[in-house]
Amino acid sequence: MKLILSFAILAASLLAQSADEASVRELVSKYVDARDHPDAHAIEALFTADADQLVSSGQWRKGREAVVRGTIASSQSETGKRTITVETVRFLSPGLALVDGRYEIGDRKMWTTLLIAHDKTGWRISAIRNMLPAK
Repeated sequence: MKLILSFAILAASLLAQSADEASVRELVSKYVDARDHPDAHAIEALFTADADQLVSSGQWRKGREAVVRGTIASSQSETGKRTITVETVRFLSPGLALVDGRYEIGDRKMWTTLLIAHDKTGWRISAIRNMLPAK
């Protein structure tokens, strides 16, 4: 009986993590879509209030307002096709995921890492680090 109960708990945990991973991947997709159609309210809804972003130029955007403002400005100045191909989703704890992916804008090839947290409103981006690959 203990073995069956342990198996049931493990199965439930794996199903929950699978659902969480799908939600995290969907959030990254919504972020890319929001960048393609710059809408401050849509972008703002994807981030935590204390979100920050370090872009590949070295600029820090601290706080959701600065992230949204910078996101819209860079989306308007860099008009190439933008994609993030998620390579890994790692759960650091329940409600906290680290996402790594290939980030491309036109011919620019970068790497991005996103810290994504779950709160009472759902999954939100807490931090983004965009990096140019070492040569």
